[in-house]
Amino acid sequence: MKKTIILAGAVLILAACGAKQSKGEIPPPPPSKDVSAKDLIFGDPALAEGKQLYDNNCAKCHKWYEPKQFSKEEWKPILVRMQKKAKLDDIKMASITNFIDSQL
Repeated sequence: MKKTIILAGAVLILAACGAKQSKGEIPPPPPSKDVSAKDLIFGDPALAEGKQLYDNNCAKCHKWYEPKQFSKEEWKPILVRMQKKAKLDDIKMASITNFIDSQL
């Protein structure tokens, strides 16, 4: 898995170095409906941070729950309860919540 991520990163860097830019910056293509949540995480630093916080703060005490295992309504009280136990501030909790919501 790490090798795949590193290889993908290297390809992106090489592609960025070789791309010619015209006047101004080239706007990114519109998101496709086929874009997976995994792709969104790697493309969005805020979601990547939320995943990292989820992994490091939630999954360290118990098994890692797949976000789709619960609905958005079921996650709300879980996250409130776990915020207190994990002693996370509102900013970190918002990041975790955004990550979970992005996976639903």
